[in-house]
Amino acid sequence: MTKGPLLLICEHASCAFPPEFGDLGLAEDVRRSHVAWDPGALALTRYLGDALGAPLVAGNVSRLLYDCNRPPEAPDATPAKSEVFDIPGNTGLDAAARKDRADAIYHPFSAVVESAIAQVNPAAIVTIHSFTPIYFGAPRAVEIGVLHDADTRLADALLAALPGTPPQVDRNQPYGPEHGVTHTLKRHALPDNRLNVMLEVRNDLIADDASVARIGALLAPALKAALAQAGQGAAQ
Repeated sequence: MTKGPLLLICEHASCAFPPEFGDLGLAEDVRRSHVAWDPGALALTRYLGDALGAPLVAGNVSRLLYDCNRPPEAPDATPAKSEVFDIPGNTGLDAAARKDRADAIYHPFSAVVESAIAQVNPAAIVTIHSFTPIYFGAPRAVEIGVLHDADTRLADALLAALPGTPPQVDRNQPYGPEHGVTHTLKRHALPDNRLNVMLEVRNDLIADDASVARIGALLAPALKAALAQAGQGAAQ
């Protein structure tokens, strides 16, 4: 089978709370805030998919119900607190309730990712996220994070392909593998030695269509160049 160039994954694409899950005891403003999803991430993923001719898989419920970038055994897969917000509906969940969430959300999402991989046979997997400019009251200087786990090939090539600041681009910021954020890469890319990287974009930089287009126009050619460069290295 001929490999496709890449598969895009956006785990935190939605802030939806389907009726069967309730609202976790949260006010609407919290359910629409950055703790519930990654604002702008799906729009950016779609832009990159169009620009690079790549298919995408996107989550369709809030990460507060289940964070699809976490394995079922991770405590923050169903967080009792996210940043400064308590999540009442996740407090004191027993093992059976956590399993029910994973069965309802995580395992179906993972099955869709695995099906897409089987169909596309991508050379690379790229996950797209956004992050808040202010975290626990402190401003963040980083604007685009290029994250990786043990396999640095695509991250190295992408960092080399991106121009200098602005925007400020940093490796493994504002999170890194020590924070458990590379689960999707570890599960779906590393076992098959697929090139992989996780992108974190500050959400004020992708707040509307025009800003998504600006960041997308920066990232798309850089990703294309990085895929070519890392792919050459992988083939040697």
